[in-house]
Amino acid sequence: QVQLVESGGGLVQTGDSLRLSCAASGRTFSSRAMGWFRQAPGKEREFVAHISRSGGTYYADSVKGRFTVSRDNAKNTMYLQMNSLKPEDTAVYYCAAQREYYSGSNYASPGQYPYWGQGTQVTVSS
Repeated sequence: QVQLVESGGGLVQTGDSLRLSCAASGRTFSSRAMGWFRQAPGKEREFVAHISRSGGTYYADSVKGRFTVSRDNAKNTMYLQMNSLKPEDTAVYYCAAQREYYSGSNYASPGQYPYWGQGTQVTVSS
């Protein structure tokens, strides 16, 4: 079991930056691949970014070049640096964890993540 808590969301203007954090409980963080997803009102939850246990990163096309996912295993924390924010980035952002030592290739599917945080709201005004 792992508990996840997101923080860092807020209201910003177009072009601004935000850094989200995801703090994980326990001692298994380093053995789990992690992901960020987001859900806008009336839309399905969508993949944003993934970071493997070894630090390999993958991004949705819509955020590639603007967002950067990273992890600090010593702090049991994952980050999402979001630059050049756009109104279409407005959503609730969720962090998620995979099972220990799992390394499936379908990292963009929410079903591959058994553990989820409660979400943090990001609102980008135009």
